[in-house]
Amino acid sequence: MAQSEDAGSVTPVDFIQLQEYMEYSTLRVQDVLKEFHSGDKQGQTKFEEYMDAAGFAQFLKTYLEDDDFPEDLCGRLFKYFQHFEHDEAETPKREDGVFLRDVSCYFSILEDGQPREKLECTFKLYDQDGNGLLDSSEVDRIIAQMMRAAEYLGWDVTELRPVLKDLMGAIDVDGSGSVNLDEWIKGGMNNVPLLVLLGLKMTERDGQHSWRMKHFNKPTYCNVCQGMLLGLAKQGLCCTYCKYTVHSQCANKTAEQCPPTFVRSKKELGVPAHDWISADCSSRKCKVCHKKIKHFVGSRCVWCQEMRHDDCLKSCVTCECGLLKDHILPPWAIYAFSGDDNTSNSLEDTSMFNVTPDGHILQIVPVPDIHPLLVFVNPKSGGKQGERVLRKFQYLLNPRQIYNLRNGGPVPGLNFFRSLHDYRILVCGGDGTVGWILDAIDKAELPVRPPVAILPLGTGNDLARCLRWGGGYDGSDLRDVLKDIAGSVLAPMDRWTVQVIPDDPTEDGDPVPYPIINNYFSIGVDASIAHRFHHMREKHPHKFSSRVKNKLWYFEFATSETISASCKNLKDCLTIECCGVPLDITSLSLEGIAVVNIPSMHGGSNLWGESKKADKSSHHALDKSAEVITDRELLKTRSQDMSDKRLEVLGLEGAMEMGQIYTGLKSAGLRLAQTPQITIKTLKPLPMQIDGEPWMQPLCTIHITHKNQANMLMAPPSKRSGFFHLK
Repeated sequence: MAQSEDAGSVTPVDFIQLQEYMEYSTLRVQDVLKEFHSGDKQGQTKFEEYMDAAGFAQFLKTYLEDDDFPEDLCGRLFKYFQHFEHDEAETPKREDGVFLRDVSCYFSILEDGQPREKLECTFKLYDQDGNGLLDSSEVDRIIAQMMRAAEYLGWDVTELRPVLKDLMGAIDVDGSGSVNLDEWIKGGMNNVPLLVLLGLKMTERDGQHSWRMKHFNKPTYCNVCQGMLLGLAKQGLCCTYCKYTVHSQCANKTAEQCPPTFVRSKKELGVPAHDWISADCSSRKCKVCHKKIKHFVGSRCVWCQEMRHDDCLKSCVTCECGLLKDHILPPWAIYAFSGDDNTSNSLEDTSMFNVTPDGHILQIVPVPDIHPLLVFVNPKSGGKQGERVLRKFQYLLNPRQIYNLRNGGPVPGLNFFRSLHDYRILVCGGDGTVGWILDAIDKAELPVRPPVAILPLGTGNDLARCLRWGGGYDGSDLRDVLKDIAGSVLAPMDRWTVQVIPDDPTEDGDPVPYPIINNYFSIGVDASIAHRFHHMREKHPHKFSSRVKNKLWYFEFATSETISASCKNLKDCLTIECCGVPLDITSLSLEGIAVVNIPSMHGGSNLWGESKKADKSSHHALDKSAEVITDRELLKTRSQDMSDKRLEVLGLEGAMEMGQIYTGLKSAGLRLAQTPQITIKTLKPLPMQIDGEPWMQPLCTIHITHKNQANMLMAPPSKRSGFFHLK
């Protein structure tokens, strides 16, 4: 990045900061261009115009939707864009500004979207006269921005440069020196490194590799030319699904396909066949002859991971899917038929099936003695963790059983697995993602309710802590996580319906985020802190890009709440009834009320605390027929159980007390009741939250009643210190 540092002292940290802003921006370059400049009579933007420093700053603030974008960073980026590769791109230079279309091209390449759309966008940006043609100099300018975008993404552009420079020659078949839109798109869509750079996220047909640029930390060889990946970064294109790896310049020569994820013939159903792909099996032993495999004379089965000499492949017949057999949905359990197949006419609703981009309708056929894992991943959870987890599971399991929640949510996956009666679900995300999946399971009306495990990627992860999945994924081997899922036990969890009835329906207020409680509901001090946090995150999302940053912001808001005490004298602001029995809090000095379903809140605080052993001779012994328990002495002996159809009600004295409970300086909050039903009436507007999602609520009446139970999976006790931890 030496060149970048010379060009206005832009550092890698600057690029990381810019990426954080881009991740949370909802606008696209085309949207900004419509607002940024008035067009000509045909409504086209004057792309040849320059922007000075002020104009560049306005463009960034508009595109990134942040009027407080740092001025120093903006200045360094402006100088960075002034520094073009003039010899290669033949870009005219002016010291007082930058080309609008060069800046627009750069950001359009980096933003989310399909490669075809990006190719069309870049073509139109540089088609100055609107004649539908680009000459070689204009193509060079686009390529210059592509190289610049590749540097931003951390690529070593040494190999990419000649690949992109050859693009014009491949497209301009007649040698006219110009290309039209169709030629440009067709050439780009057949150039694998360019497609990866443009952000190709999805293969169009089964058997295509899902490429991504990867840096290797050990000697790695190209599967096409068998040469070593060179350079300090050891960079190459690697298939997410099968780990087939190639040089950038070899990617367009790839002959070996990615193994299929389903079968196209009914004769292949239930036939457990290996799917071999050539691999560098150096120093590994062949599963058949037990001799070492020399360099590139062996193959690996993508399902069972066994390695064999090429000469030993014929001696094996069936694949048992290796150590992950219980989790993998093998391709011989998925049958495909085309949309014009006569069989499809008998289907009442094809939306219940998985339909591939090339028209195959997929249906699962149950496989005995296995519990296939349906994996939902929220790629935005845990910073970049979600994206890495998504790729890892696509390699370890069948990509057909892994669902990116940003692409259609959970419904397609639930419908695809509907025909199975013995499968598990793994939710990779925070507590909010888990609630989303549980709600989708309710609405899907599945014939069976599958049990749900959690890989915690969010910030609080209170539910994951209670089920022993830990407070946050630390990057450990996902095979160990799958092993823990296989050894998990069923843990039913109560879920609760929340009905908020405003006193004045016409009064403006925030919308209630959820109608269901999985973890907790609260009013007062902690909801006030969460509301401030939420408001700041909505305004400046880039400042909340990691768990550490989030905790620092929470600490700051908790400190200010301690000073302001905005929810003091809560006893005068609401009334509480448990199954019609009034709860007396008039003698208590409280700033918050918490209604909890699980023994974790605020990222690991157990507000209910540990319980004393009950004295059998005491008159406080529990009458199990009692619906509501409000006796303070008896409550001290009552433990929490998230499947007993009761909620725990607690009082909080303030933000300071919450911090003391979290750090262990205080054992718990004030126990007020255990009850299966609660009614709360507020006498003034108050901050509230459900499962960490806050809002400001005008005067209202709140009814909380039992809804149903979800089938959750509790992890087995583990000796590994890194992954399973409560705090």
